[in-house]
Formats: sequence, structure tokens, C-alpha cells
Amino acid sequence: MKTITPVFITIAATLFLVSCGDGKKEKDGSLGDKKVQLEKLKTEKTKLDDKIVALEKNIAQLDTSSTVAQTPKLVALNTIKKEDFKHYIDLQGKVDAQNISYITPSGQPGQIKAIYVKQGDQVHKGQLILKLDNTIALQNVNAVRQQLNSVKAQLDLAKSVYSRQKNLWDQHIGTEVQLLQAKTNVESLEGQIKAIQANVSTAQQQANLANVYSDVNGSVDEVTAHVGETFNGNPAAGGYIKIVNKTDLKVTVNIPENYAGKVSKGTPVIVNIPDVNKNFNGAISFISQTIGSTTRGITAEVKVPAGMPLRPNQIALIKILDYAAPNSISVPLNVLQTDEKGKYIMVAVKEGNNMVARKRAVQIGQLYGERIEIKQGLQEGDQVITDGYQGMFDGQLITINS
Repeated sequence: MKTITPVFITIAATLFLVSCGDGKKEKDGSLGDKKVQLEKLKTEKTKLDDKIVALEKNIAQLDTSSTVAQTPKLVALNTIKKEDFKHYIDLQGKVDAQNISYITPSGQPGQIKAIYVKQGDQVHKGQLILKLDNTIALQNVNAVRQQLNSVKAQLDLAKSVYSRQKNLWDQHIGTEVQLLQAKTNVESLEGQIKAIQANVSTAQQQANLANVYSDVNGSVDEVTAHVGETFNGNPAAGGYIKIVNKTDLKVTVNIPENYAGKVSKGTPVIVNIPDVNKNFNGAISFISQTIGSTTRGITAEVKVPAGMPLRPNQIALIKILDYAAPNSISVPLNVLQTDEKGKYIMVAVKEGNNMVARKRAVQIGQLYGERIEIKQGLQEGDQVITDGYQGMFDGQLITINS
């Protein structure tokens, strides 16, 4: 028996590996060729399908007898009726109060001596809300009154002297100068009394400024002031008392400046308060004449009907009417299609014993929500295909989905 040398074993192993590698390459190459061939066939099939569909459409248009062999396409219809078409500007605003008052003193700020209301209280216009320290003002009133009493006593004496002097003069006793001096003294004191009485009134008014009253009817919404604090009524400077009249509410909204020319006082609106699921129709009652430098819009207000259970600062969704076309035609936006010639809509038309689809070119107008205005191309009574119109061609046989 011959001995197999190591060199022979190495050569054999190398030949074996090479043969295996060549088999794998051949296998991989065959799989790749098949994938390429498959993709090529798929592409050719797609092209053939497109040609078949195009030919079917051409045949249907040119050969009316071919409709007999068609399978009618199931569709849904909607008969056109004329109605008012409206376009709205949709914005978000808020509920606000016509009368929100931060109580302030009529005079200078002062130290609070007493507060007569609490949060939630109902108050009326002119009701006493709080009292400030008026000690010095009252001292001034007393001082002026004492001065008045002193001058009144002097006047009584001067009148007595004048009366006696006049009696003496009537008896031809004394001089005329003495009589005139007595009379002048009386008149002077009477003038002083009038001036002092005016000073008393002024001093009393100053003292009364310590009483702070409500200037509106409403409900006490916030009380942050406390006895002993200095009160001026400014929320940014300290304690305050806020009164809100919730029976007289309004909705405020900022309208972007690009809509400024489309709205005016009296423009109809629809307001929705989502928090309480309430709606009401109204009109713009106020509109500002200037564009806000920061908001870049104009402020508009709508009065809230009496009795609605709303609160200030609630969110309000506002629809402002900026376009209306009475007795017009509109269709759902999704039925509008476009081709190289422009916009069109598929309608159902009775032709002989068959119902077929026809392409109807249209001219569109305003769009709002899911509906679009049709200015030309449709008329009342037309039957618009609202379901099944996708991929439909002019003249295709249809059947109605009942």
C-alpha cells in the first residue's frame, strides 16, 4: 500500500474548497437572476394593466354598445339643493365682565381701619366697602368748627354794639363814624363766618374721603387688603378689593389685522362656550379702530345675553361671519377632483336605461369646513356621486347603493 504524502492531502483539500466556493457562486448568481427577472415581469405586468384600463376607457367612450358588457360600479349619490353658504373666521376669545372694579379711595392712600365686605358678598353701587384712618382730618374739622364758633360769638357782640350805636344815632347821640365802624365790623365778621363755614365743609369732605364706597353693582371677587395696611386700591402696589358685575358680561376677541376689512360693528357671530356647552348668536357690539402694536390685531366685543351661567375668563370659541352667498350650491370638499383641464365633479346621469357617470367641470368659490361653494357647473337637482367616484371615468356604468 502506498503512503499518502502531506503534499497530496493539501492539494486535495484546496481543490475541494475551490469546488465548493464555485458552487455557491453559481447558486447565488442564479437566485439574483431570478429576482431581476421577477421584477422585470412585474413592471411589464403593471404597464399592461395600465394599457388595459386605458383601452377600456377609450372603448367605453367610443363604443356605446360596450357598456352592455360593463359591470356597473356601486356608488352613492347626493341630490343638489340650493341653500345659504356661509364662511366664518374661527377665533378664540374669552368671557369678560363689562364692569370690573378695583375699589380705590377718592383721596390719598391711607391706613385701613375697617373692612366691611368679604369675598362672595353681593354689593350695590354706593355701598360702604372699607374705612381708612381719618384722625388728622377729623382734628382739622374740629379746629375749624371751634374757629367758627369763636367768630360767631364775635359777630353776636358786634351786632349788639351796632344796634346800640344805631339807637344812639337815632337819638342824635354819637357820631356817624362810630355808627359806620360798628356796621362795618358786623359785615366783616359775617364774611369771615361764610369763609369759615366753607372751610368746615371742605374739612368735612376731606374727612369723609376715608370712607371708600363701591362704584358698581356686583359680587366681591377678591379681597387681598387687610386692616392696618396702607390702601390705594392698585393691585400692583398692594392689597386690593375686586368687584365683578357678572350680570353684564361680554366676549372679547382679538381679530388678526388681515381680517380688519371684513368685519365691522354689527357683523353676525356665533359664540360657543365649551366649558358649559353653551351657544348663542350675537353681533359685534364694539370694534377698536387701531391695530394693537403687540397683538397685530383689532379688539372686538360681543354682548352676552342676560341669564347665561358664565364666568369671566372662560374660553369662548367665536365664528365671525365674513362671507355669505344666499341660495347657492355647495358640495363636500372630498368629491372635488382635478385633472389637466381643471376642477371637476362626477355626477350621475340617466342615459336610456342606464345610469352612467359624467365628468362635470366646475368653478369653485369659498371653502369652509368640509364644504366648498360651486359657482358654476352644477345646478339644483344634479346628482353628485359622493362615494365610489375614485378612479371613475367619464361614461362609466354605475349603480346606486340603496
